[in-house]
Amino acid sequence: MSKLKIAIQKSGRLNEDSLKILKDCGISIDNGKDQLKAAARNFPLEILYLRNGDIPQYLKDGVVDIAIIGENVLFEKGQDLEIIEKLGFSKCRVSIAVPKNDTYNSLNDLQRKRIATSYPNTITKYLKEKGIKTELHVINGSVEIAPNIGLADAICDIVSSGSTLFKNNLKEVEVLFKSEAVLAISPNLSSTKRELLNKLQFRIKSVLRARDSKYVLFNAPNANIEKFTKLLPGMRSPTILPLAEEGWSSIHTVLRKDKFWEIIDELKNLGAEGILVYPIEKMVL
Repeated sequence: MSKLKIAIQKSGRLNEDSLKILKDCGISIDNGKDQLKAAARNFPLEILYLRNGDIPQYLKDGVVDIAIIGENVLFEKGQDLEIIEKLGFSKCRVSIAVPKNDTYNSLNDLQRKRIATSYPNTITKYLKEKGIKTELHVINGSVEIAPNIGLADAICDIVSSGSTLFKNNLKEVEVLFKSEAVLAISPNLSSTKRELLNKLQFRIKSVLRARDSKYVLFNAPNANIEKFTKLLPGMRSPTILPLAEEGWSSIHTVLRKDKFWEIIDELKNLGAEGILVYPIEKMVL
């Protein structure tokens, strides 16, 4: 039986989040310590644990069919690869940073300066579009130390919380682009494996929708039912059930997390009581 081969990062946060989303999709993985390859027990899927920077080439060569990988890595090493799903975790940004005490007004301040980076293709393309010429020093590893040892005047690297920059007396001055984990596919995917991918992607979409939503139920005075229903989006429309107490109903709906508190405040203003909020495990449409 044909199996879909997926590449994920060998270790680190992206590895943990990738395995979690597969688990949330109901996929059980026989995963031993320090394994480079593992199989799923209940889905035709084989997992390959690879170095992050090697994954784009494995996709291009068809060694793996799909991969969970950061957009930043694809932008640097695999811009021609197709992204079919943004996964919403491992968010970061690719940024330029300079020493904290340096005066910085615009990109023109980097003209003819030395920039240390692990993303030479990304920074070269960005600066070329802006008409800025610099001297690049390609470093694999701790880029943040470069200005402190006199190797560079600035750096270009990924930034999450900014704490590493702070510890190295650097400040973020330009954001090239924002990145998150994505599902990318090989250009050599067969029709048989495409069918398996469609099944996996269906599960992933259900998990992502659930992560982005909350199930909400509350008691509402019937006098304001119409106002509640206009306010609430729901999956199609809210569910309204009569309560034993005359003049009141129970309303059930689904809210997106990004609108949650804003809508909750409006519900309270309309007289909602006993508001209960539940996480959603899966949301299948």
